Amino acid sequence: MSSPTNDLMKSLIKRNPHEPEFLQAVQEVLESLEPLMERHPEFIDAGILVRLVEPERQIIFRVPWLDDRGEVKVNRGFRVEFSSALGPYKGGLRFHPSVNLSIIKFLGFEQIFKNSLTGLPIGGGKGGSDFDPKGKSDEEIMRFCQSFMTELYRHIGADTDVPAGDIGVGGREIGYLFGQYKRIVNRFEGVLTGKGLSWGGSLGRIEATGFGLVYFLEEMLKTAGETLAGKRVVVSGSGNVAIYAAQKVKELGGQVIAMSDSNGYIVDEAGIDLDTIKLLKEVQRKRCKEYLSLHKHAKYYDGCSHIWNVPCDIALPCATQNEIDEQAAKTLVANGCIAVAEGANMPSTPQAVKVFLENQVLFGPGKAANAGGVAVSALEMSQNSMRYSWSFEEVDAKLRDIMVNIHKKAYQAAHDYGYTGNLVVGANISGFLKVAEAMYSQGIV
Repeated sequence: MSSPTNDLMKSLIKRNPHEPEFLQAVQEVLESLEPLMERHPEFIDAGILVRLVEPERQIIFRVPWLDDRGEVKVNRGFRVEFSSALGPYKGGLRFHPSVNLSIIKFLGFEQIFKNSLTGLPIGGGKGGSDFDPKGKSDEEIMRFCQSFMTELYRHIGADTDVPAGDIGVGGREIGYLFGQYKRIVNRFEGVLTGKGLSWGGSLGRIEATGFGLVYFLEEMLKTAGETLAGKRVVVSGSGNVAIYAAQKVKELGGQVIAMSDSNGYIVDEAGIDLDTIKLLKEVQRKRCKEYLSLHKHAKYYDGCSHIWNVPCDIALPCATQNEIDEQAAKTLVANGCIAVAEGANMPSTPQAVKVFLENQVLFGPGKAANAGGVAVSALEMSQNSMRYSWSFEEVDAKLRDIMVNIHKKAYQAAHDYGYTGNLVVGANISGFLKVAEAMYSQGIV
């Protein structure tokens, strides 16, 4: 049956045939917006959807750099500035071999709605490179970052586009990127977030996505009369999001029994020792397998995908896109999982999401559940503008309020449009409405 959203999807598939991740992200949003479009035909008439699925700007560039042997290497850099309807473009930089235009566009498109949901004045964008920081020396990473920023600097600015970190881009990389930006433009401004605390960073930024995820999870559980106390939790990944989600779960009475990295996963029925994980990942940069050298009773399994076979009450996918497929979702349901909250971007396939919703599993989509990171990034922008710093407690309180409000808005929007409890629909409608109203007011631009 023909409809404006179906027709748009067909044209996107024809126009972007080799971008599966981007098409998957758009499909999920467009399906959710069907009931909204019926109530607001003016958005169709104004071409809101047609304009929103096309980035305002796509930048692809060469990044040449020298390795430690003096050999010239070349990577590809990206910055997709998707929507500035609500404010300057805001979204992370990802350095990983899997990065391509499809992945950056999917992440940038998701970022529009995620940023809208925070209620803060930020638009949506994303960037990165197929450069792999793993196995590189600090000097090689510095040379790459300087070359990357030598091109990127002309496209960003404190009131234009404010990148942050993502997979492969942490404090070290942000430091090198900011140093080169400052060197070129001769300005010290809040053009990057995730900076060091001594030079413009915000307390609570490292913890933000993980903490925010669990604050959102708390709100989900409340709607079912549940709490985290005593719940067995599986967390995929072992980066910042996973580590600090696990920390907050423990603080609220839950027990994390499994975590992973790209090589495999560990199971510790006594509860994962986060001090060991932080030592391995944040200090020594080692693999999860080394956990067993300090905790002999734990078990390690090769291959990260089977972590969802571990029986749990709550699953927090915090690794990468499409890590939970239909079969993994069915396994989680069969093992009694009552809630899934996404710490990564689009970690559940459409088929997996369908399984969760059909089986009344509480499900928090990434654009809502993992918005804590970008929320505190925006708070860092505010602090930079004021030349002022808030305490950790102040930032954490603001973060909790933002995540509670995101859940409230998504839950209410789902209810208003006849999908009570479906936070996928609710988050998409709530996030879209604010952007659409801004675009409608600003005319055809």
